[in-house]
Amino acid sequence: MKLLRILLMMMVPVMSWAQSVVVTGKITSADTKAPVAGASVFLSNSSFGTSTGKDGKFTLTSLKPGQYNLVVSSVGYEDELKLISLVDAGVVLNIELKPKITQLKEVTIAPISKSDRKQALEQFKQDFIGTDENAGNCKIVNPDVLNFSYHQNKTVLEAYTDEFLLVENKALGYRIKFLLRNFKSELQTGNISYSGSQVFEELKGGKVKQERWHRKRDEAYYGSAMHFFRALYRDSLDDAGYRIYRLSRDINESRPADRNIQAHLVNARKLSRDSLIFWVNAAHDSRYTHQKFHGRFNVKDIVKSTANPNLKEVIFPDHLYVVYTKKWEANFYKDVYRSPNDLNYQTTIVSLVNNNPSIVIDKNGTIIGPSPMYEGSWSQARLSVLLPVDYTPYSTQQQFLETQALKRD
Repeated sequence: MKLLRILLMMMVPVMSWAQSVVVTGKITSADTKAPVAGASVFLSNSSFGTSTGKDGKFTLTSLKPGQYNLVVSSVGYEDELKLISLVDAGVVLNIELKPKITQLKEVTIAPISKSDRKQALEQFKQDFIGTDENAGNCKIVNPDVLNFSYHQNKTVLEAYTDEFLLVENKALGYRIKFLLRNFKSELQTGNISYSGSQVFEELKGGKVKQERWHRKRDEAYYGSAMHFFRALYRDSLDDAGYRIYRLSRDINESRPADRNIQAHLVNARKLSRDSLIFWVNAAHDSRYTHQKFHGRFNVKDIVKSTANPNLKEVIFPDHLYVVYTKKWEANFYKDVYRSPNDLNYQTTIVSLVNNNPSIVIDKNGTIIGPSPMYEGSWSQARLSVLLPVDYTPYSTQQQFLETQALKRD
């Protein structure tokens, strides 16, 4: 019975993927009402994208049911984002784009030099794409569209672009078109933040490449936030290899704020030896104290139904401590308290931010609305391991096909 249950749980993503939903619509200009040709229309963080024809019309086919942010982008217009819910019936959309009002971006420093731009691009690659093995096989196709600026004696790097940033991930076999609206990296504290929308396109390759990409994609998928939230939605955490705990902790009041630490380390050459040692130690101190576990959560304790049958709400006190027992942790995180009952498994602390009362998820593992904060394993996930939200593990597909073959026999 347990084997049957596991097989059924593995087959669910494939059976859901087999359902096909269609989105059609027309894109027009808000001021002239004329059709907008050549506009990019895609479901953010998915592999579904297209362009409008001369009549402004578009069609997205073979879509996987779920919640998506539909993005429309065209030169000369403001980007349009629309949350859509795909179930069984098709969706028809008529969207008007507002003309973009050209404004010069506020300049706080002089344009960076050629050598500074080279340094900024390398830092951007590390912080945005990653530094893992996959990152070595990622290439920014059009780096010239990136605009960089340094702040605070080159300790803060910002970037943005008004065009699609094109990245080829030859480790996973994707070409990613990313609308990067803002990017900020605080070099002293390691804090990185960015926002934007992206669409995935499959790279072409022979059988050997395809098989290698399938393996690498599955490797990136298992243990990821997407994998976890899909398992949480289906109440299959044990089978997927997860344990969840309640963690409480207090802010370390004796540790100076990050901005104060950064401000002093910027002027490190002017500090006395003792002062420098103090601020360096402060940067390495944990942000938290009095950390304590309050036992394991059951899924039913934190996952609740919503008015929308396709969405579930995740509600938990304090912090959600997630352990993935099928991979070892390769990095050290000073702010991630280790469970005394677990080995050195990959671990992530999930925290609600900005007074959000909960996390809302759908069956695809998509977070609807504001994202929580991750500390630990998931905080290191960069573009090098990013998968489209409609991704179905290759191993699951193969298991499904083999099961179907056995039935036929």
